[in-house]
Amino acid sequence: MPAGHLGRTALRHHLRVPTLRIAQDAAADELLSRDPLALLIGMLLDQQFPMERAFGAPRLLADRLGVDTLSAEQLASMDPDELVGIFQGPPALHRYPGSMAGRTQQVCRALVADHDGQVPGLWADEPTGAVLLKRLQALPGFGAQKSRIFLALLGKQYGVTPDGWREAAGDYGADGSRRSVADITGPESLAEVRAFKQEQKQAAKAARQPTGK
Repeated sequence: MPAGHLGRTALRHHLRVPTLRIAQDAAADELLSRDPLALLIGMLLDQQFPMERAFGAPRLLADRLGVDTLSAEQLASMDPDELVGIFQGPPALHRYPGSMAGRTQQVCRALVADHDGQVPGLWADEPTGAVLLKRLQALPGFGAQKSRIFLALLGKQYGVTPDGWREAAGDYGADGSRRSVADITGPESLAEVRAFKQEQKQAAKAARQPTGK
């Protein structure tokens, strides 16, 4: 899509490539920084799988496809069995390579159908944060929590800051928080986010324990 069709917010983003430190791998983070589709797929795969490996997977996917930048059109039109084979590796791109290959293809088909195959098409018309959240939630595999986290990641690190994005992202959009991948800028913040997640798991486990009399 020509830059002039992306809208001012998306155009500003394309002129300022961010420097992400999510995968903790230089090549993987370089792709995440310049390829919004790679970042979206990393977010999709961040489920029941180590965070760094989920966000490192788009780099492996691109390498196996022999491309420098991922294409929604290419992934959407691939033979499903071929894509599953690519996801299976080794190493596998996810704990559940078959189902996640299918989900990735579904997301890419949705992008092709609704946004000309371009992830920036989600925000090209400069929607409010609430509208962008709804668009993210309409993508296959993006529930309420994942959509809020990705919206926070776009706002905090990717230069996509529509009106009301912090409010739409909820607690994940809070300045200075250490709740999710949206807050990871290096090894130290990764450790802080991991500690927060562990605390949440322990609290949830304790809440499920029966109380003594």
